[in-house]
Amino acid sequence: MDTPLEIAFHNIESSDALEQKIRDRVDRMHRFFHHINSVRVAVEAPHRSQVNAQEFHVRIVARVPDDELVVSRDPGDRWTHHDAFLAVRDAFEAMEKQLEAHSQKVRGDVKHHPMPPQGRVRRLFPDYGFIATTDHREIYFHRNALVDADFDSLKEGTPVELTVVYGESPEGPQATTVRPIRETEFAAEPINPE
Repeated sequence: MDTPLEIAFHNIESSDALEQKIRDRVDRMHRFFHHINSVRVAVEAPHRSQVNAQEFHVRIVARVPDDELVVSRDPGDRWTHHDAFLAVRDAFEAMEKQLEAHSQKVRGDVKHHPMPPQGRVRRLFPDYGFIATTDHREIYFHRNALVDADFDSLKEGTPVELTVVYGESPEGPQATTVRPIRETEFAAEPINPE
């Protein structure tokens, strides 16, 4: 860190054990983001409530290049924060998640959500049909699996997205949801419906 760690205690006595716990957690923060400029941690016990229970609040401010990450007040379940060590743990866990997300953003990592399987309607019967998927499987579907379209309007060769389940039928996998898509949404080469 460019600036030394700052730790403050408000409305509570400072504790060597709690301060060491904070220092250990700050050291661990570098696993999630390598260049942290400064960290300020404040542990506070507000005035006693009506039931005389003391709830600890922790605020962490971490400065990183071009940003400031903040965990404030009472992260997590309020009733677990009657112990200062638990409040510190929860606050640092929240900060670590922010640091990890910031690190991914800086690296340009993008979460890739897998596309649902696609295919084309291969054969149609009065109440069911088969889809030739882009990975060269043939998947059964019932007319009730169709969404956003009428079964009777389907034609052989129509591009679709589908949700496939296994183990529902002794005949093999089947589509539980079939949604017709536009040709421009279809991600594979056309499959000949033969």
